[in-house]
Parts: sequence; structure tokens; C-alpha cells
Amino acid sequence: MIDKLIDEIERTYGELTGQLADSAVLADRARYASVARRHAELQSTHDLVVRYREAAKAAREAEELLVTDGADDELRDLAQEELVDSRRLLDELAEDIRAQALTADPNDGKDVIIEIRAGAGGNEACIFAGELTRMYTRYAQAKGFEVEVLSANENDDGGYKEVTLEVRGRGAYSALKYEGGVHRVQRVPVTESTGRIHTSTATVAVLPEAEEIEVAIQPGDLRIEIFRARGPGGQSVNTTDSAVRITHVPSGVSVSCQDEKSQLQNKERALRILRARLYEMEQAKQDEERGDARRSMVGSGDRSQKIRTYNFPQNRVSDHRVGVTSHRIAEVMEGELDEFVEALAAEDRRKQLAAAGAG
Repeated sequence: MIDKLIDEIERTYGELTGQLADSAVLADRARYASVARRHAELQSTHDLVVRYREAAKAAREAEELLVTDGADDELRDLAQEELVDSRRLLDELAEDIRAQALTADPNDGKDVIIEIRAGAGGNEACIFAGELTRMYTRYAQAKGFEVEVLSANENDDGGYKEVTLEVRGRGAYSALKYEGGVHRVQRVPVTESTGRIHTSTATVAVLPEAEEIEVAIQPGDLRIEIFRARGPGGQSVNTTDSAVRITHVPSGVSVSCQDEKSQLQNKERALRILRARLYEMEQAKQDEERGDARRSMVGSGDRSQKIRTYNFPQNRVSDHRVGVTSHRIAEVMEGELDEFVEALAAEDRRKQLAAAGAG
């Protein structure tokens, strides 16, 4: 089993290395970027494979020395120690290689698009959506990622009915992929005169950003509409028709962008969001066809799943998937999410390894 896996890793790594030196790949920026990313993602696993090969060679040499005629006792003792150490290292490396190969997500190194929508709770839900936007922005920036607002539909109190962020940087999707689902907030709204606690929700979708070579969109499949941008309360915020709505007719998926004054910029942003949504739909379809175990993993991103509760009166944030609770709600809302992300990643690995063992 491990030998076959190692052969496959070496084969794939070799092919990717060859492609990086291929003139046809070098001439295609998008293709080169995709190959380079996959090569970098496989690097750490390939490094383990190199160490495994070296340990296997050391074990073979020790075994040969043990059966060599004329070897003195001291040399045999050293060879026996080397054999024991090499075999122990082989077992450890084999486990690490299996774990990395099983838990590797091809999207981990990608940029990510985050869509946050106010759910139940009216104005309070919009305010909460704005706070989640700030939380993810702070978290991403602390990790060294770049954050850009692609589109936003604000409400009158500074929150968002919906907002779309792009987070750029190597590993952005890996850092944020467990955040998809329903987030629930419990607190007394500032507008509540009786002091009654309200429950509101916001929905988060986390989409790996797809490249053009991964999602081919035919121009004839798109319906593009141009209109005048509107702001909170419906007032006009633009004197030109620069807002863009793009509908992918075969799937019915529609995206609107109006934040930029340039019609071309809004169109480019809408296409990036559209490409990410279509990529997500295709992945979900493939998972369903394969009966993919990812559907049962903690990072499935099901938008209807209640994943976390933010209870302000109790100073508590609870993640319902892994049973992790923090009593530092102010710090969490400022982007300190590592405690949850690390627990979710560990649980994801545990479930995948368990599923592989059962299979």
C-alpha cells in the first residue's frame, strides 16, 4: 500500500516538475500558475518520500551487513541498531505520508471568496453580518493575506444585507474553509428597550477561487445586464450605468456587482464570483456522484448547517461541530480564530483517516 502511494507521489511530482520546464506551459501564465501551485502543494509530501527512500536504503544496507560473512560482532551490533532505527523511522514516515496524502485538499493553496449574508433577525442580522466581515478581515490580515471587498449591499445601520470578500494569499482557502455554514448570535440589540435577548443568524459561504482553465465559461451562456448602482435605502450612488449583473443561463446562477465606478471592473469582479460558484457546484456534483466522504467532514461547508453560536451575555463562542468553546468573545470577534481552526482541521484529519481505514 505505502509503496504504491509513494510511487504515485513521485510520478506526479516528476510530471509537475517537467511541466514547469515546458516552454508551452511557460508561455501560458494561467497554466503555469496552476502547475506551480500544485507543485508547491506537493513539495512537503515529496520531501517525506525522499526521506522514506533514504531510510529504506539504510535499512537494506544494515540487513546486508548482518548476513555478510566475516563481519565482526561490533559491526553487527552497529548494523542491528541501524536496522532498528531505520525501521522505526520508516513506520513514522509512512504514517506521515499517508496522513498528508489522505487529508490533502487540492484547493488548500488557493485564494478564496467569502460570501456573507444576513439571515433571520432583520436589522440585527445585518449588523452581525458586518461584524463577521470584520472578524474574517482581521483574521486574514493577521495571517498575511490581502482582503478586498468585491461587492456589498449595506443596510442603513452600517451592517450588510450581503457582502462578498476576496482573500488572496497562499493557503487562504485552507485557513478559512471550515467557516462555511450558519453562524448564530445571541444578545440584547441596542434597539431593544426591554433587555430581551434576541437570536439572529448570518450565512457564510467559502468558495475556492477558480481559474479560467478550471471553469470554462462560454460567452454565449452568459446574459449580461447593465444598470445604475443603488445604495442603502435605494438611493442612487452612481450617475452612470456601471453596475453589472451576469447570469449563467445553463445553471441559473446570477451575480451582481456595483461597487466600482467602472463597468469593466464590476464585470471582472462578477465573473470571478460566478466562476467560483460554478466551481463549487461542480465539486458538489462530483462528490455526490462518488459518494464522497467529504460530505460528512467538518469542512463540508453546508450552508444550512448551524456551525457556531456567539453568545454575548455569556461571553461565549461555541463551535457545534467539534464541541470547542471559548470565553473570549471580544478577541474572537477581532479575528482570533486559531483555536477553532486548529480543532476543526484536527477533527477533519481524524475523520478522513478513520474513513480510509474503514474502506
